[in-house]
Amino acid sequence: MSMRLTTSWPRAAPDGLLAAVLLSFLATAGFLYVNIMPAIVEGLQTGLHFSARVAGQIGSANVYGAAAGALLATLLVARWPWRPVALALLATLIVIDTASMFISDSAALLAVRAVHGVAGGCLVGFSFAVFARTAHPERVFGVLLVVQGGLGGLGIMVLPRLVPLFGTAALFAALAGFSLITLGLLPLLAPYPPRAAPGASAVAASAAQRAAARVPAGMLILALALLSVFLFQFSNMLLFTYIIGLARHYALDPQHAATVVGVSTWVGMLGSLLVVAFGTRFGRVRMLTVALLLTAAGMYVLHGSANPVIFALANAGTGITWAFVIPHLLGMCARCDVTGRASALGGFASKMGLATGPFAGSLLLGADRYGVLIDVATVVIVICTIAALLPAARLDRLDAQLAAVDRDTARA
Repeated sequence: MSMRLTTSWPRAAPDGLLAAVLLSFLATAGFLYVNIMPAIVEGLQTGLHFSARVAGQIGSANVYGAAAGALLATLLVARWPWRPVALALLATLIVIDTASMFISDSAALLAVRAVHGVAGGCLVGFSFAVFARTAHPERVFGVLLVVQGGLGGLGIMVLPRLVPLFGTAALFAALAGFSLITLGLLPLLAPYPPRAAPGASAVAASAAQRAAARVPAGMLILALALLSVFLFQFSNMLLFTYIIGLARHYALDPQHAATVVGVSTWVGMLGSLLVVAFGTRFGRVRMLTVALLLTAAGMYVLHGSANPVIFALANAGTGITWAFVIPHLLGMCARCDVTGRASALGGFASKMGLATGPFAGSLLLGADRYGVLIDVATVVIVICTIAALLPAARLDRLDAQLAAVDRDTARA
């Protein structure tokens, strides 16, 4: 967590823990609303009396905008300097969240939140590209999930209680406030320039071998990694967006359910901490297979949510596995090149999944058909597991090659 002193500003060491936390704040500012989506959807229903379908579609529009912004970022990250872009985007988010506090028309709010999503998604895309320029992207993604889990859990527990007192303005004020804090932290980050091409010296030749081992051959690997990110986020948001409504459907108290979901989000940080502590030491195939199948099982047992203990355990269990799996999936994308473009594409795939989940849920829900949501989410996780295995196996082999290069260099 050391900081190095520059001539103008103290900055965090590029690959240190503090830098990972600061980078996580930067990415979180772009889509904190996703982490508190149940609170937003519930708040729009109780504060502005929108239907569950309309509230879910507003949340979905926000994330579809983020997907467009993430796609835009893939075109810009290699050419535009990330720091001025991040500053401009954070300022834009603050303005839009402040304006959202005064909008009560559903159509107008949907349009404004879609624009907010574009700015936020672009910020996340640039942030993910910077993640790819660190020494251990998976670990930075793990720290990101810890930050998001802590803030998301707090927001889910607190914000629904503030809406009856202050209206939906409380939701958007919280988002604007976090962006303002992140803006103040931005100067503490190192420059993170794009990785330079390796030279021709003996040391550089070793670096070239290492760089080659970072990049899996073939578009199929990247395509499957992106697909697994999309499917995983789709499945989780299909349920997570409507989880408080699901609790109400099974005759649980909504306020108590919000507390359970918030605490479960905090418990889920254990999964992120495991990623931070161990990285990919035990291989991606083994860890992802176990974690994804546990996620599917945890989702399926939500059919027993009439029992509050089952509801709590299922939320806690899937919270842990979600926070464990998504850093690995996004890390796989980050490993597919050294410029940051593939990492930004991972952000796009994530946003598309996060947006499509709530939208599909709003169509499937119908007359409180929460059982259908549970079944669809479970099946999608199983498909995600199949899609993730090939890129995970390929990257495990590349890591073995990289370790061999390191051993050869050490002997030389």
